[in-house]
Order: sequence, then C-alpha cells, then structure tokens
Amino acid sequence: MSSTRAPAGEPRSRRTRILLIVVAVVVILPVAVAAWVGVRGLLARGELESAVPLASRMQEQIVAGDPEAAQQTYVEFADHASSAAALTSDPIWRGVEWLPVVGPNLTAVREVAGVVDDVSRDAVAPLISLAGEIDATDFKPVDGAIDVDPLVAAQTDVAEADAALQAAADRVSRVDTSSTIGAVTSATAELRGVVTEASATVDVIDRAVRLLPAVLGADGPRDYLLLFANSAEVRATGGNPGSLAVLRTDGGRIELTQQASTANFPQYPEPVVELPAETLALYGEATGRFMQSVNLTPYFPLTAELAREMWRIEFGTEVDGVISIDPVTLAYLLQATGPVTLPTGDVLTAENAVQTLLVDAYTRYPEPAAQDAFFAGAAATVFATVASGAFEPSALISALAQAGDERRVYVWSADAGEQDILAATTLQGTLPTSTDDTVRFGAYLNDATGSKMGSYLDVDFGLGQATCREDGRPVHRVEVTLENTAPADAATSLPGYVTGAGDYGVPPGNINTVVSVYGAPGMENMGVTRDDESIPFQPAFDREHPVSLLEIELAPGESTILHFDWLGEAPFDGETVIESTPVIHLPETSNIGIEC
Repeated sequence: MSSTRAPAGEPRSRRTRILLIVVAVVVILPVAVAAWVGVRGLLARGELESAVPLASRMQEQIVAGDPEAAQQTYVEFADHASSAAALTSDPIWRGVEWLPVVGPNLTAVREVAGVVDDVSRDAVAPLISLAGEIDATDFKPVDGAIDVDPLVAAQTDVAEADAALQAAADRVSRVDTSSTIGAVTSATAELRGVVTEASATVDVIDRAVRLLPAVLGADGPRDYLLLFANSAEVRATGGNPGSLAVLRTDGGRIELTQQASTANFPQYPEPVVELPAETLALYGEATGRFMQSVNLTPYFPLTAELAREMWRIEFGTEVDGVISIDPVTLAYLLQATGPVTLPTGDVLTAENAVQTLLVDAYTRYPEPAAQDAFFAGAAATVFATVASGAFEPSALISALAQAGDERRVYVWSADAGEQDILAATTLQGTLPTSTDDTVRFGAYLNDATGSKMGSYLDVDFGLGQATCREDGRPVHRVEVTLENTAPADAATSLPGYVTGAGDYGVPPGNINTVVSVYGAPGMENMGVTRDDESIPFQPAFDREHPVSLLEIELAPGESTILHFDWLGEAPFDGETVIESTPVIHLPETSNIGIEC
C-alpha cells in the first residue's frame, strides 16, 4: 500500500503565510487604522479651524446689516461643520475610541465636531434666515406705533435656535476632558464658553420676542407705571422714585398719559401690601408706607407690587406692570437720540444728563415742586423723542442692553406668564441666584441721610476667596469701599435740600448709608470689619439669603473699607460674582486676597 506525503517545504510555507497574516493584522492593520484616523483627524481639525473665522465674519455681516453676505458665509460655515462631523464619526474612528490614551481624545474631538455641526444646522441656520427678514429699523415707530408683526413672526425661529443652543450647551458641558491632551482640552473649553455665551444671548432674544408684542399692546391696551429712580438719593435698586408716569401701549403705539411725583402720595398708616417678616426686620414698615421707600428692598417684585397698589389707591388705575429706570439709563438713550431740548430751554445730552439731573437741578431749582416739574419735563421730552422714532435703532438697542446688564432697568408684570418669561433675567430684579459654577453675592445701599448726596458717594466692590479649613469649605469675602467726595465746605456750599440740612440727624455734608450684603443660601455669616476692626452689625435672613446690615456715616473727604466674611456651605473653586445697587459710577469688581 502506498502513501502520499506532502512536500517537505509545504508546512513551513503554510506557517510563513500564517505568520505574515498575523503580522498584517497585528502591525499593518493598526498602522493603517492609525493613518486613517490620523488623516481624518487632521482634516477635521482643518475644517473646524476654517469654520472659526467664518463664525466671526457672519456676526460682523449681520451687525453691518448685510444678511445676503451673512447667508453666503453661512453656507461655507455649514459645509466645514458638516465635514468635520462626518470625518470624526465613521465606524473606524468610533472603534478606536475604545483604546486607552488616544480614545478619550478621539471621543472629545467627535463630540466637539458634533456640537459645532448641530449648532450650525439647528441654531445658526434659523437665525441667519431671520436676519434676512428683520432689520433694526423695523423697531422704529412709524406714525407713533411700532409694528409688532416682525416680532411675532420671529418667535418660531428664535425658539428653535434657543432650544438648539441650550441643548448644545448641555452637550458640550458633558464632554469629558479629564484625560485629553492640552490642545483638545483647551479647544473644548473655548467651545464651551462660546456656546454658553451664545445660548445666553439667544435666550434673551427669545424672551424678548415672546414678551414685547404683549407689552406693546398687541392684544389690547396696557398701562405701565414708570418709576424714575433718582440716584442722588440711593436705594437698593437705584434711587428714590421721585418722579412717576404711566405709559399706555396699544397696538404698538406708546403714549405718556399721566405724570406724578412722590408729593402726590401720603404717608400711609400701614403698609399697603403685607410685607414679609424679613423685609420688616431689615427695612422696616416705611417700605410699604412711603412711595419714596418702596425700593429700600432689593427684591423688585415686592417694590413693584407696593408702587402699583399706591398708584391704585391715589389714582384708581390698576396698572399692568411696573418699570424702573435711572438717569444713567436716560443718558444711554440719549446716545441713540442725540441731544434734546427741554421745556426749560436746557439741552440734555448723553454727556451732561447725569450732572444736569442729579446735581445742577438742585442748585437751579431749590423748591421741590420746581425740581419735580424739571424732572417730569426731562422724562417726557426723552420719551417723546424715542416714541417719535427720532433715534438710531441699533444704538437704542445697545443702550437698553447696557442699562439692563448694569441692572439700571427693572420690569415687573402683573401677568404670571409674562413674569415667568422675565425670570432669571437682570430685568426681574430678584435676589442673587447662585449655581454649581457661580456663587453670587448682593451688595445694596440705601440713603439714610434724607438728602440728595448720592452724587458725592463713591463706591468700589471687591471679592476674595480662600480655602483654610480641612473640610475644604471656603471663606468668601465681600469688600465694600465707600468715600464721601463732597467738598470740605459742603455744609455751607451745597443747598440744604442736597445736604438734608440736618433734618434727619445727620450733620450737613455728611453721608449716612445703610449697607446690606447678601450671602448665598447655606452660607454662614462670619462677621464684618471696618478698616480691619470688627464692628457690630445686624445679622438677618431675606428669602433664605443670610444678610449683614449696618449703617456707615462719612464726613466730606472720609472713606472706609468694609469686609463682609462668609463661610461657604461646601468646597467650591468656581466663579464669584457680586450684584449691586446700580450707583451712578458703577465700578469693576476687584479681586482681593484673603490670608488664612
């Protein structure tokens, strides 16, 4: 019986082929995969880098009023964004994401590219389309009325963009960069900041296009009580509301129907609205008994309810909302309207408005009635100019935005739904709201001189934080610096109406200020120092916020530094922010050091 044997070299040849296959799988395939991912990664990086300047260009073109060019730029931007997302989402890329070291970087890059693509498609696209349909001039009154139809038409597109940006902000906030290289980490952080800022901006626009048609009387007549907060006599949310007016809106038409002053309101025997116990403890019954005291509290919704009820009692009109603005806001509006001539013949400009209204008026018109007439005339003239459409629209929008950012404008609506739209905006004027990333403090001032010396009160704010405890709970410090800049001879050189003439127990020329600083809920009050010396103060709470309150009196030329210390509820290394009374010259908040 014969047998067949394989050639002697065949087993070795087979083993060689198997070895080559293994080498190909173990060595060549990973190299090929790495090359594939690497090339696509470089291409994606190039696409994203090309998209960045286009985003800036689109913004510039929209601001310049060139929607056609912005649309063309958007097409390029969208193409780069879509390409970057496609390059980083194929199966091979996703498979390599499972590998250690390189995987987390690829995942982060894919997620970043996806966010950019989503924002391009779902947020930028509807906004670019809207830019071609609405122009800033659409918001100028024509024959005394503003056309609200463009605002109504914009609601759907803006709502879609707002939802997309909120989703993108949430998505990019969850990109894990704990194991990524520096370039990926920094790029993700930059995108996170851009998307968060864009989301906040579009959220404001969304609220505006939903709220403004109703406010402008699209659904029927509305009456709004307008408080002119006189910063010369400082109050928590601005100043003494010495002048008041009613605005009526109807179908986009706005008119000033009635004006009054605090002289038209008596001293009520008891608060016209029941005051919370915290408000009574901190600011007293005067908050609810005097029109000039309704904004002693920094909680504007309460101020608005008090002012609304006082107006109803005296004039029989139950207004639909309350708005507060200050003289600095008027100065900003004058940047858009240009100079206006008052009934007295004075020319009011953006440059001289604050000086004229808060200083010169008291020298020229020593009698309160004449002062009230002057302020009423100034307010009516500026309002009439705006209502007539004699302004540059973009400049007006910028002026109102700046005043809103500085908390010089507050709005309250009697309609609960509209009040919800105002929620979480600076316009609502509620107490500071902290988040996981940001701790917010409040610093509020109220005049206790009984005078108009606010023009001579300089204020600076500072914030500091240190971790000195084993449990990691931080110590926060709020610094408030006050200075009386009045001349040394203020007692004799300034009018008695300005100094208070000592009528309330404060020597003429001196400034007596009630300072109340609010910590975040959950914080512990660690006391107050004045010029590094511990001083007595009133600890309290206001809507779960711990509060430190005290009075400070300063003679002309005198200054003082107050430190309010707080113990944080839990370890924290985020941002700290201070919300404050909108004083005439609003300072930048400085960073201060704390020694353990």
